[in-house]
Amino acid sequence: MKKHLLLLSLLTMLSFVVKANPVNNLLERIDKGSSRKFKIELIETNQKKDFFELDQDEDKVVIRGNNYMSIATGLNWYLKYYAHIHLSWNAMTTTLPEKLPMVKKKERRETEKQLRYYLNYCTYSYSMAFWDWERWEKELDWMALHGVNLPLALTGTETVWYNVLDKLGYSKDEINQFIAGSGFLAWWHMNNLEGWGGPNSDRWYKQQVELQKNIVNRMREYGIQPVFPGYAGMLPSNAKEKLGVNVSDPGLWCDFRRPAFLQPTDPNFEKIADLYYSELEKLFGKANYYAIDPFHEGGSIEGVDLDLAGKAIMRAMKKANPDATWVAQAWQANPRPQIIENLDKGDLLILDLFSESRPMWGDKESSWYREDGYGKHNWVYCMLLNFGERPGLMGKMDALIDGYYNAQQHNSGQTLVGVGATMEGIENNPMMYELLFELPWRNEKINKDIWLAEYATTRYGGENEALKIAWQILGNTIYNCPKAYTQEGPVESVLCARPALEVKSVSSWGTSRIYYSTDSIRLTAQYMLSVADNYRGNANFEHDLIEVIRQAISDKAYYLQKEVSEAYESQNKERFKELSHDFLALILAQDSLLETKPEFMLGRWLEQSKKIGSTDAEKKLYEWNARTQITTWGPHNAAEKGGLRDYAYKLWSGLLRDVYYPRWSAYFAYLEEKLNGDNPSEIDFYKMEEAWTLKRNLYPNTSSESPIERSKIIYGRYVGYLP
Repeated sequence: MKKHLLLLSLLTMLSFVVKANPVNNLLERIDKGSSRKFKIELIETNQKKDFFELDQDEDKVVIRGNNYMSIATGLNWYLKYYAHIHLSWNAMTTTLPEKLPMVKKKERRETEKQLRYYLNYCTYSYSMAFWDWERWEKELDWMALHGVNLPLALTGTETVWYNVLDKLGYSKDEINQFIAGSGFLAWWHMNNLEGWGGPNSDRWYKQQVELQKNIVNRMREYGIQPVFPGYAGMLPSNAKEKLGVNVSDPGLWCDFRRPAFLQPTDPNFEKIADLYYSELEKLFGKANYYAIDPFHEGGSIEGVDLDLAGKAIMRAMKKANPDATWVAQAWQANPRPQIIENLDKGDLLILDLFSESRPMWGDKESSWYREDGYGKHNWVYCMLLNFGERPGLMGKMDALIDGYYNAQQHNSGQTLVGVGATMEGIENNPMMYELLFELPWRNEKINKDIWLAEYATTRYGGENEALKIAWQILGNTIYNCPKAYTQEGPVESVLCARPALEVKSVSSWGTSRIYYSTDSIRLTAQYMLSVADNYRGNANFEHDLIEVIRQAISDKAYYLQKEVSEAYESQNKERFKELSHDFLALILAQDSLLETKPEFMLGRWLEQSKKIGSTDAEKKLYEWNARTQITTWGPHNAAEKGGLRDYAYKLWSGLLRDVYYPRWSAYFAYLEEKLNGDNPSEIDFYKMEEAWTLKRNLYPNTSSESPIERSKIIYGRYVGYLP
């Protein structure tokens, strides 16, 4: 009897272990109770391919694969192409049907591209600066569903630096003058600036360490390999005076003083690197991948032996973990050939950061063409797509698809080991990410039009001819930006621009130039509105409808602003007054449209920033970080001379009304005075913007308004149907 009880107990424990795999847990977060509808099978194999299979066992859908990431990818494939359920940033939960669609014929997909990279340093500030575990858990599930197995993992690593500098003799105040604040940590990590946005509280360091431990633990449960920041030679800019070490001065970045670079020939290089990796391991364990990017975006290399620098960085990393790989971004002049040419094959992984626009792998049409690509080193085909988490519809579908297959056929294809998403900001243009992460799993080259039809069905939960047509239009216009256009992200909305008679962009390095037919956006809106009543409550449809109409309003503003300027230059006072009034009304209409969905509201961003603070002082600092990042970005000289102001502008309800409307209103009043023969004072826009960053007024972060009803009203009144 005891033997039977023991056997029963062991079987019960075994059953629990089988059920408690991370994919079952993922299913429970998607829809509580849904894991009982699936059968998850982990298959051990010696093949150097990732694979998943979809199958059926009586009433259960079977998903099997060689690891949990492959299985999670298979789950997402099933949800999309069998159940017509698209889980995305705007909706990561759903209600699965009681009886799941059957897999009538076993489907198997495999890939030799075993790395799927995710995240940019900048994503950690533009999108993730104020995330808590609840939000991070959703993102980790998103990664799993998309097969991401190699994400950058920066959260909490500022504490590593705190501990290192403390051991080197820096005081608490000195350390906090070096480490950036929550909204600007990305550029501190990239050796671009010091201290901006700080000082951080003691509690900040503790809570971020605990958050990172949760993140890394979940990554490891899934089988995801975190990419920790490695040691690139960075030290505070006063290191020479403070520590007596030999450093070079990398100069300025957008008027910010960069940290110093510790010369690889200095005997302290190895000592400090050892200390760094030791403190990193104490907190978060070892990693098999480390992100290291010295001299990012133009840092001076004067007096630096680049070959020795590369070898010193590699030697320090390998001492920490002999099996580790250095991960480097291909961006502008990086990685410097002299740094990487004498490193061993297999020790370096290069992210071709902007593959859809400026690849370096060997595409002769690229403005960043490198004849030999990356030589012997492994690399990843990446899509950058978004800069500054700026809003707007944007994609390069043909360039992305063609480039991926062209790269495989090129000599560089022999060292191509995966795909990656390296955007500066997420929660936008989800279609492009679905496309990117499906590329390695497709046996044949993707047919864009067929794929878009499938996407429309998946995205909205079933077939609808009007929505298929809408996506065909989008996919062949605004989502097919010409390859030769190397613009940084979407076409920028003039509604958000610093007022001027001629507006070329909102951010310093973006553009307001329109490359698509604006009628195509209006026609898309017309198709979507024609079936909108059938999709009330459909989160994906409502999100996309708002996006399309937001784009249509921005397109109208582009031409209206030119008409306002023409009226002014022709001294037509009445027409100027009328058109400038119309332009201001368009800003408020856009604001009214966007207040119907939380993801388009300023309040959500500000509430995130305050939520992670415990004291009023902390909440005030985090909110200032949040407000400053999306407006002035930096202090006066960095914003104006350095060009950073409005780099991370947003088309959000609240921001339109309280920042962009007052700017344009003041400017039109200024021009009207000039038309009347007066000599008004020049407007100090920075002063206006800075004043807003210091406010603490409340903004809603949820809405009970109907997105569909508001869309109909706004579109009909301000954009109108095609004749």
